[in-house]
Amino acid sequence: MSFVRTSLVAAALVGSTLVGGALGAAMFSGAFAQASTTPSPSPGPTNTESTGTFHPNENPTHESHESAQREAQENAGQMPTVP
Repeated sequence: MSFVRTSLVAAALVGSTLVGGALGAAMFSGAFAQASTTPSPSPGPTNTESTGTFHPNENPTHESHESAQREAQENAGQMPTVP
């Protein structure tokens, strides 16, 4: 009787291992992932991307707080290095 019980337990362990492995392989291969997830939209360009050219802030309020050196650099088309 002990041999039959041992054989049944061993068969159950092998069977559960095979079924678990098959489910894990299916999940990691993307078969379930494709059906259960929705694609996320790809991010578009943002306003923080640099175009390579400097554009000074010519707002009158901003301009009133700038030094003469900074304004000269902006007028020359350079990236300001002074406050």
